[in-house]
Order: sequence, then structure tokens, then C-alpha cells
Amino acid sequence: MTAPSKVRASAPHHVHAGSGRPRRYPVSDGAPVEVVESGPSVAARLVSMGTRATMWPTLAVLSHVPHWPWPFGLVDFVARALLPTPGTVRATVGLPNASAQLVRAPGVLPADGNRRIVLYMHGGAFLTCGVNSHSRISVALSKFADSPVLVVDYRLIPKHTIGNAVDDCFDAYQWLRTRGYEPDQIVLAGDSAGGYLALTLAQRLQALGEEPAALVAISPLLQLDHEQKVAHPNMRTDAMFPPKAFDALVALVARAAAKNIVDGEPEGVYEPLDHIEPGLPRTLIHVSGSEVLLHDARLAARRLAAAGVPTEVRVWPGQIHDFQLAAPLIPEAKRSLRQIGEYIREATG
Repeated sequence: MTAPSKVRASAPHHVHAGSGRPRRYPVSDGAPVEVVESGPSVAARLVSMGTRATMWPTLAVLSHVPHWPWPFGLVDFVARALLPTPGTVRATVGLPNASAQLVRAPGVLPADGNRRIVLYMHGGAFLTCGVNSHSRISVALSKFADSPVLVVDYRLIPKHTIGNAVDDCFDAYQWLRTRGYEPDQIVLAGDSAGGYLALTLAQRLQALGEEPAALVAISPLLQLDHEQKVAHPNMRTDAMFPPKAFDALVALVARAAAKNIVDGEPEGVYEPLDHIEPGLPRTLIHVSGSEVLLHDARLAARRLAAAGVPTEVRVWPGQIHDFQLAAPLIPEAKRSLRQIGEYIREATG
């Protein structure tokens, strides 16, 4: 398999498409483009140290008893206290089995079906977080992409399954289509576990003949099989995830799936990277150079590019997992979100 092309962030990288006009994001030649960003800043280093001292041991404890009734819902409930950006417009959208929140940053035009829109799947290991915990990232994406953002408040494990979550994301996409949006106006995006949902949704849509404008994944969890992941060198540098965290997640996912009977059989555990085919949306991945999910990002990029999907990976050295959630505390987080916004505008322009 062809190795990824690597460029430094400081070096301009322009590729001309068939139309002759400059494009920042290249047509695939069978290899992903990998850009290594600058950093980390002092603020990023401090956040990494704090995360290692707090989140890592907390997740280590939870990983040993994942089936205990932990109050994971408190994360999104407490996040309701986060003050929204003044002028932000929010509206709740009802879905058949869940809900979503339509977010507009100040100055962004309403979701009327005439311009671009972002369908966002939040992270949280499929079992926590929601529209409140990801309110700042959704507002930032809305601002930088000049687009409304529809954040899916999908059903969570262990009460529900990943398949249920994908169904909810599909329902949110269908809601956009009934509001007049065409596939080439819709960008699928997600962070962490939301990256898995975004790619899996793209594959479901591909089977129906629909190709959204682009896919954006932030620190994505894209492979549930964790053997190679925990053997990755970044397992020693990841500030958030102890090795057993992935054992615990897989156990929770499998246990939830086994309880959900579909057509007389337990729901299977789906691996989206095993189903990469030509015709998926062009893809941008932002990931920390120090997190273990760098494994998933690079593996996905190689497989997507090999299938002819234009793919770019931007690696941010020394950052924590999902560091974009720490904007504006971490300056690189704002820069990353701005780049993502530019990508979305370019893909839907």
C-alpha cells in the first residue's frame, strides 16, 4: 500500500483539479496527504499534564468495572451550565427515536435548504456526552464554516446499541433531506466515537446512492478492534486513555449489541474500516500526534485513499485527545477548527 505523502504545515500545498482552479484539498492519487502542524503551545502542554493527572486515572478506575451503573448522563447535564456564545441560536429537532439540536453561530443564516449544513455526531465513547458537552465545538464549527450545525443527540450504550445510534444519525440526515438539502450541501462530521458514526453513516448512505459533500473526523475512533491500537507506541504517550479503556469499551459495545435482536439474530459489531469502497465522501481527519487514535486515523486514511477517496490527515503534536473541545483555551484548537471550517466551505462551495 502506498505510503502517505507528508508536508509541513508551514509549506503551501496546492493541487489543481481538472477545472484548472486552485484547490487546497487534492484529488486522491492513491495516497493520503498528511500534514504535521506546529506545536504544542505552553497552554496545550499544561492541559495535557492536567489531563494525565485527572482523566487518565479516572478512566483507569472506570475501565476495571465498566458494567457498574456509572452516571454517565451527568456529563451532558452538567455541561448545560456552559454559557453559550451571545447571539447563538439553538432549536430542538424531534427525530423518530431521539432528538437533535440545530445550532447557528451569530451572523449565520438560517437552515433553509439553500446553503451548506453540517450534520454533527458528538463523541463520548458511545455512552456519554451530548449536545451540551459539545456546544462550544458546534458553535465554533458553525462560525468558521458559516453554516448551521445539526448535532444529533443519539441513543447511547449500554441501554441502547451503536446500531441504534447510527439509525438516529440516519434519521437526522433524512430530516435534512426533507428540508430541501441535497447531498452535496451536507457535510458529515464527528469527533472521537462520532467519527465512527459519521463514517458508518456515509457507508449506509453510499448503499442508497447518496454521497454527501465531505466527511470530517476529529480524533476519530474508527476501529473497535483494539489489539493493534493498544500495541501502538502512543499508548505510552496518550494523556487520556489507559490501555484497559479500550477493553472496557469493546466489552460494553458487544454486551449491548448481544441484547438487541435483529431479524432473529443479535446485532453484530460493525467495523467501518472493513467496508471502505470507492465513492465515499472526500475526508479530512484532525488528530493528535500523541494520542493512540493516531493509529485509527492513519489506517483509515490509507484505506480511503487506496479506494480513491481524497483524504487528508492533519497531525497536531503533543495535543490531548479531542483537544478542539478545549478551544479557546488551547490556541491550536481554534486554529484546527478554523481549518475545518475552511475545508467545509471549500467542499460545499
